[in-house]
Amino acid sequence: MLDATTRSGGTATATPRAAATELAVAVDLVAGPETTVTAPAAMAPATAAALPAAAPGVPAAPSGAASRLVRALLSPWSRLSLLVVLLAAAASSVFLFDPQRLLADGWPPQLGGAAAAVAFAVAYGLCTVAFVPRPLLNLAAGAVFGSQLGLGTALAGTVLGAGVAFGLGRLLGQDALRPLLRGRWLKAADGQLSRHGFRSMMVARLFPGVPFWAANYCAAVSRMGWLPFLVATALGSVPNTAAYAVAGARASSPTSPAFLIAMALITVPAVAGTVVAWRKRHHLRSH
Repeated sequence: MLDATTRSGGTATATPRAAATELAVAVDLVAGPETTVTAPAAMAPATAAALPAAAPGVPAAPSGAASRLVRALLSPWSRLSLLVVLLAAAASSVFLFDPQRLLADGWPPQLGGAAAAVAFAVAYGLCTVAFVPRPLLNLAAGAVFGSQLGLGTALAGTVLGAGVAFGLGRLLGQDALRPLLRGRWLKAADGQLSRHGFRSMMVARLFPGVPFWAANYCAAVSRMGWLPFLVATALGSVPNTAAYAVAGARASSPTSPAFLIAMALITVPAVAGTVVAWRKRHHLRSH
């Protein structure tokens, strides 16, 4: 029981209900406008109506500022900025690390067999994300592991790198870049990739006119699915990757039939892709 002084100077005893009401008012004043205090179930309607309104100028609860910060960090343009920073850092790291020293000095001797192939495939995939040209990596795979194992290692690295780039572009860049697809060529490319993803990606992988990283990020911005993208990448990369792997394996004998055939398989698709792209330019402009 709580004691209080009456108007006549005597002492009156406050009931628990009145004490709970005073406590609720005090908590409301301290917590601020965003905190809701539930009055006791037995509180009279007149007492509940007497609770003071939120005082102006009282700072908002920390949860409001935190939620606004989270929304800002997860906004499309913040994620796109993060993607640009990650790609720039990856490209700078490759440039500073100078990975071709591994080929000049030989593969690290502590790795061999399957472990070396797995390590090379992982490094291959990360290098493609950092814009290292695939032809150089394919030649390196053939020179280090030979034609057959080099082909398998390069294909594994190709699919890995394409998947990482596709995931980064889809998670960090799609929401910000899709509203910018307003040009005729951009709309045509997006529609082709979105409606005919597997076929379009197969063509992009078979003909080396489209840079590997550009195809990855364009597919990520489109509405192409994961499975068509990865399957088309794996199948469409086989001929070109095999030609480069054989050329890398036989680079020491450039007059051998295998090397000459490999170079022909590299040159002919490049020329064919250029011709097809030139003939299809009017079709793209009409969309």
